[in-house]
Amino acid sequence: MAKQLHVQVVAVEEKVWSGEAEMVVARTTEGELGVLPGHSPLLGLLKEPSQVRVKLAGGEQLTYDVAGGFLSVDANGVTVLAESATAATPDAH
Repeated sequence: MAKQLHVQVVAVEEKVWSGEAEMVVARTTEGELGVLPGHSPLLGLLKEPSQVRVKLAGGEQLTYDVAGGFLSVDANGVTVLAESATAATPDAH
């Protein structure tokens, strides 16, 4: 089984989502960043406004519109701490 990341998406008012994921993609002020299991520790300032994409096992993807905040990667996983985070409306295909 592939290694998983423990991911938390947290807004100031509430925990938005928490679970296991294969990858997190976020746009920081330094550029777009993909985080896989085993990524080195990192603290990034989220670009405002932007989206955070959480890729789950099985190909499902969760997308959140975020405003402000940080992306933190440590030995425990990934935490997105945003001023606001709401589920993005899926793109019409």
